[in-house]
Amino acid sequence: MNLIQLPKTEKELAKYFDHTCLKAYATNKDLEKLCEQAKTIDCAMVAINTVWTKTIKEWLKDTDVHVGAAISFPLGQSGLESKLYECEQAIKDGSDEIDYVIHIGKAKMHDWEYIENEMRQMVELCHKYNVPCKVIFENCYLDKEEIKKLSEIAKQVRPDFIKTSTGFGESGAKVEDVKLMKEAVGDDVKVKAAGGIRDWETCKQMILAGASRIGTSSSLKILEEFKKEA
Repeated sequence: MNLIQLPKTEKELAKYFDHTCLKAYATNKDLEKLCEQAKTIDCAMVAINTVWTKTIKEWLKDTDVHVGAAISFPLGQSGLESKLYECEQAIKDGSDEIDYVIHIGKAKMHDWEYIENEMRQMVELCHKYNVPCKVIFENCYLDKEEIKKLSEIAKQVRPDFIKTSTGFGESGAKVEDVKLMKEAVGDDVKVKAAGGIRDWETCKQMILAGASRIGTSSSLKILEEFKKEA
């Protein structure tokens, strides 16, 4: 694996961020604020629920900030056909990236054949449209061996990212889980850390552990802390 280097500038750090607003009660005002912040800091992506995709795509036109739709979010408990339909519709509506939640129950049952088939079909659909696919594990419900097994499946299937958490589970990203995931996939798949990342110190530790993308609603706060440290 390549030697990990921390971002040196605010601009470099901002490109780690999937700036997030996935609350059930999000309104136009909340999403407008999200987009204005995203444009100001020039982050990598905004993470939104699929219903907002067309609207956000319009608001972010003429920028290089991606629109990222969250599929089967946050539970992962919709069937594969539903996930595929939601995914394709989001892409047609303008989503530049996809984050989908695995069927967590199937992972707990160790039905790895189901998980691999689900992952393969979701990744193939995204890549058909040249859209990056991120696979959300929701690690708080998994033991270390299950996280490792999911990562090994991902190494074979080759999504663009595997992701620690939705931010809606019992806990969010943990440094040791990011390390475990990155060690399992190596340079074949990137890792996204999300959930509970609200300050630069936590963000920094996630990057040093191997995270290439950070999902957070605290992007501006983290950038301010980074600026003070620099």
